[in-house]
Amino acid sequence: MKVEKKAIQQNRFFTEEIRKQVVRDIEKGKCSVTQACRELQVSHTTIYRWLYKYSLYLQKERILVVENKSEAYRSNELQKRIMELEAALGRKQMEIDLLNKVIELAGQEQKIDLKKNILNRLSNGSEFTKE
Repeated sequence: MKVEKKAIQQNRFFTEEIRKQVVRDIEKGKCSVTQACRELQVSHTTIYRWLYKYSLYLQKERILVVENKSEAYRSNELQKRIMELEAALGRKQMEIDLLNKVIELAGQEQKIDLKKNILNRLSNGSEFTKE
């Protein structure tokens, strides 16, 4: 008669740091859940419990929406575009101010009001109106 030897199963305890490291490795794609199970000799259920507990992305009853360009990315792009347009607007305003000053100085030198003469042109732009 053969007596079967029963191996005493040793309880193992994984520290929180090891659990978190396994979750980070799975999130970064360094290993899969199956690979982690084989390496640590634990069940899939254990690894998924760790994932639900420690993962930033993989949580129960949470839906992760993945799009080509997320709203945050689009918002940042729009903010950059607004800043570029405001800078361009500021440059154009400075250019207008400079040109107005040049017209004013030229008018003082010629002793005529160039702004008034320009505004009094006919619609065809070729002649001045009589004053």
